[in-house]
Amino acid sequence: MGRSSMRGEGTRQRGRHDGPPGGDGGGASGGRSGRSVRRERPVPPEGGPAGAGPNRRTRRTARGGKRRVLRWVASVLALLILGTGGAGYVYYKHLNGNLRKEDLTLGDKQMADHKANAAGQTPLNILLIGSDARDSEANQELGGAKETFGGTPLADVQMLLHLSADRSNISVISMPRDTMLKMPKCTDPESGKVYPASTVDVQTNQSLGRGGPGCTVAAWYELTGITIDHFMMIDFAGVVSMADAIGGVPVCVDANVYSHTSDGKGSGLKLEKGTTSVKGEQALQWLRTRYGFEDNTDLGRTKAQHQYLNSMVRELRKGTKLTDPGKLMDLAEAATSALTVDKGLDTVKKLYDLAEELKKAPTDRITMTTMPNVYGTGQFSGRVYPKTDEAEQVFRMVREDIPLDGKASKRKTPVVKDLAAPAAEIAVTVRNATSTDGLGPARGRAGTVKELLTDAGFTKASVDSQNVEAAARTGVLYSGADMEGDAQAVAKALGIPVSQVKKSTGVTGVVLSVGADWREDGAYPAKAAEEKTPDSANPLNGADEKACMKVNPGFTW
Repeated sequence: MGRSSMRGEGTRQRGRHDGPPGGDGGGASGGRSGRSVRRERPVPPEGGPAGAGPNRRTRRTARGGKRRVLRWVASVLALLILGTGGAGYVYYKHLNGNLRKEDLTLGDKQMADHKANAAGQTPLNILLIGSDARDSEANQELGGAKETFGGTPLADVQMLLHLSADRSNISVISMPRDTMLKMPKCTDPESGKVYPASTVDVQTNQSLGRGGPGCTVAAWYELTGITIDHFMMIDFAGVVSMADAIGGVPVCVDANVYSHTSDGKGSGLKLEKGTTSVKGEQALQWLRTRYGFEDNTDLGRTKAQHQYLNSMVRELRKGTKLTDPGKLMDLAEAATSALTVDKGLDTVKKLYDLAEELKKAPTDRITMTTMPNVYGTGQFSGRVYPKTDEAEQVFRMVREDIPLDGKASKRKTPVVKDLAAPAAEIAVTVRNATSTDGLGPARGRAGTVKELLTDAGFTKASVDSQNVEAAARTGVLYSGADMEGDAQAVAKALGIPVSQVKKSTGVTGVVLSVGADWREDGAYPAKAAEEKTPDSANPLNGADEKACMKVNPGFTW
């Protein structure tokens, strides 16, 4: 999405029934008011249609090559909204110049490094941002709300996409734009203006006006502790162009719906009951609809976005879309012109490489969720707040690379080159890391678990009596490759999943960290080993073709 040249803290806040441009109707703020950059269409590359000779075989080869390139470009651009990829190996260099690049984070906290799994793989976290900026004639026409032109843009759509370290699954967390949280300190890289950390709760979509998408990234890290590798931001025109190029995405409503109010609010979406293939502006209406779905709030709209994105991935992976070269060129031009990325994704080639990683996860291992939340009260009625325990559970699962669908990885477990020594020769240090935000460490847990190890033949087990960092989940940590087999032997003896055996630079030898999931006596609990995302996150599987939006009775026709 476009960036505003009129940045600022912003005092405008939307209520539960205001119309967002990332949602319905008016009440949106804009970007570079009255300015739009015209980009000339590129001269076809040498060897393309413009340079083809009279030889029929040459022309066929050129056309075939161009089609392959365009299919690849389109498949890469598809990940701008959802993270799905395609095939190909060539890209048009002029598209790189279309991309806007900005700093990954504007916060003053350094994000932690990823922890590698037993195979040395690390996850990828990408923040997808939808801005309401009216920074071009096309975006102003699509967004409406003329009174907001020239205002500070808001991050009205925020989704964190997590690709697991082993590339077996994708988890997505949406944060409602009405979420209230404290903003981190951010410094605008262009003006140098410093936005101090807020002392009161601020609506999360205002993060974009505090220097740009890098501040939205900083706000996510402040709240979740999830290390973010990249961000991608797209605007109204880009969404419409992509939807047109795809040629239609099936969506479902359980009754006739018309998103329109007597005072002019609403997205204008009008659909009959059942499944309809939407594209272009109608697809944008679907993604922006709040009045008409469920309780007419941002939460219902988020569900509609999840259904659309899942359906879009299924359509793209059928391999029957995006075959018209003319439409694909229009898509490439419009989408890259509308896109802002971090400087680590500053070329189409890098986007392609990312797409190749993302497409490794099958559709039935994509899980869409919404941050568990509760409504505010009093003056904050209609706003939402993270539901403390359950929101943290979802964040922690992503931090620890635990699939939100609750399924174990289907990837083959890498062969452990280091064979385990006999149990009696393995030295294991046991730590009591069972404390939580509300409870201190469970007394005697390290000693009790040490006895379980001794009974299993690990006679060199000992207890670390020092204060240790709390851990929500029990894990077996090892310091080097020569210790991996020993660590897995410890986990197997106690019934701890091998996925919780990890290499760590913070330990020496083999360390068993007893987490808050094992505060009680007895064997390691099976329930803790089969962790799933809470129901309050409304998980939706990417392969679910029966999902259908519930229409608010006040918006039927």
